[in-house]
Amino acid sequence: MCGIVGVVGNTNATDILIQGLEKLEYRGYDSAGIFVTGGEQAHLVKAVGRIAELSAKVGDKTEGTTGIGHTRWATHGKPTENNAHPHTSQTAGHILVHNGVIENYAEIKEEYLAGHDLKGQTDTEIAVHLIGQFAEEGLSTLEAFKKALKIIQGSYA
Repeated sequence: MCGIVGVVGNTNATDILIQGLEKLEYRGYDSAGIFVTGGEQAHLVKAVGRIAELSAKVGDKTEGTTGIGHTRWATHGKPTENNAHPHTSQTAGHILVHNGVIENYAEIKEEYLAGHDLKGQTDTEIAVHLIGQFAEEGLSTLEAFKKALKIIQGSYA
């Protein structure tokens, strides 16, 4: 079962995210990742396996006051770092984690995302690329998100 932890604060979010993901370990998962940002710095770190594997990859320079973390239980794609969440849009301007299943992800990929450089095989990556595509076309992030939700079919959190 997947789990999501988020932080918006004024101290380094990295330790809070790792500790939060450790508390979700009992739920079962195959990979995990975090994204932290603060100012002009942004860090995306992913790992397959236990949170200890992720924690070992997080360096002293992985700092930011805002972040999100995710534990993944594979539904689309094998347990790999490319399939671990968080996922980024084509231009890396949007970051997304997702719990659930997007049933029409293959159709979305075919209809809207020709030419996109997808790193993995997940439905979540399709969703963030769709949002990013709409934002690149001039919509605000909120408008792009709302437009994407009108197209996406399935369950999600």
